Amino acid sequence: MRFRRVLRKSRSAGQSRYAGGARQCTYHPLAPRSIERRDFIRIFSQAQFIAAVGRPEDLPAAGPPEVAFAGRSNVGKSSAINALAGRRRLAFTSKTPGRTQTINFYDLGAARLVDLPGYGYARVPQAVRAQWQQLVGAYLRSRRPLAGIVVVMDARHPLTPLDRQLLEWLGDARRLLLFSKADKLSRAEQATLGKQFSDALLFSSVTRQGVEECRDLLESWLQQAAGIKNPR
Repeated sequence: MRFRRVLRKSRSAGQSRYAGGARQCTYHPLAPRSIERRDFIRIFSQAQFIAAVGRPEDLPAAGPPEVAFAGRSNVGKSSAINALAGRRRLAFTSKTPGRTQTINFYDLGAARLVDLPGYGYARVPQAVRAQWQQLVGAYLRSRRPLAGIVVVMDARHPLTPLDRQLLEWLGDARRLLLFSKADKLSRAEQATLGKQFSDALLFSSVTRQGVEECRDLLESWLQQAAGIKNPR
């Protein structure tokens, strides 16, 4: 009876807190399950928040394939995630860059979306930046089901020294360079940027430029990581 009462309460609240500093949805567990091709149809529209983790020891056990998002503070990472999921407030944006210091996990049913904390904001103390490196480093070392990483950059200021440092740190991990806020550029500027970075994707959460292309690519990554033959 006690379990039923707790479950009913969590359903009304949407999520619950548990020891260790992470928040987890009681009725969307982090355990893996059998995955089929049909599970990937419009997978990002199924996104639901499941946990926010602030310490390496609280990282959830590996489960279904994951795609992670990384990027400097205030480059539009949360807006990109919301656009892919077709939501307005799935990932929350902050008016104070560098404030988010947790790894946020989202359940996609057959996979997970992982939002890594923003980095590189000058006003963040060195201790906080060191904590970010420790936390994200622990995540990257422990995630065997990681299908790839989306590195979000401001299209007006791509590949800053901090971006290059992150790419070097990520090593051989599969990645997509996502140039956000493309609507801030003229067509001529977009064309020039596209020639300079042919492997990058111009993206705008305002005009929805690049949203479907990004979804299709990430879905194919997740299917490959899940062992689906001949992913679309």
